Amino acid sequence: MFTGIVEEKGKIVSFVSPGSIEIEGDQVPGDIQVGESVCVSGVCLTVTKVSGKSFRADVTPETLKRTTLGELKVGSHVNLERAVKLGGRMGGHIVTGHVDCVGGVRSARRQEASVYIEFSIPREWNKYIVSKGSVAVDGVSLTIAEKVGEGFGVYVIPHTYSETSLGLASPSTKVNVEVDILAKYVEALSAGSSSRLEEALRRGGFVEMDSDV
Repeated sequence: MFTGIVEEKGKIVSFVSPGSIEIEGDQVPGDIQVGESVCVSGVCLTVTKVSGKSFRADVTPETLKRTTLGELKVGSHVNLERAVKLGGRMGGHIVTGHVDCVGGVRSARRQEASVYIEFSIPREWNKYIVSKGSVAVDGVSLTIAEKVGEGFGVYVIPHTYSETSLGLASPSTKVNVEVDILAKYVEALSAGSSSRLEEALRRGGFVEMDSDV
């Protein structure tokens, strides 16, 4: 599990094989071990090798197909975050590293001290977007400023803009989007709530039972 508070901006060093990438960083590689999880631009990957200031991770065909990792090149910047430690500070929100969809940057413009960025997402994921709710974009925990059509807008503070890949965002840039896991749980739990309520009302005599006559 992650928090969406990016620790550093790393860089793709090489593609060791079609299913393995090597990533370089100044902080994260020095404090991880083989078998641990690292969030790479919003994607949870398992470390397979650590060497100095770089580490390797295997990437499945499914991950390459459903995220932006399949479009990265040597030199591409990625956001890195180690898994949260039990008892540590929860600075962002609960991020699983399981990308829900690939979205796109509609626009990015400076607005006073911040940068306002609008993202588009596939229609089926728009129902999880709410004003002042949380969303992870390329692994960055962001607060939704407003819902804009099939997408949303966020205000990015200068620190986040300069220290993450969001600073490289421009119209048509593709991003990994993970909606709030709590919203998905609420949806799953409430899916059959109406039928259960009706059943309870029937048992209590508030609603007439169906008759075969």
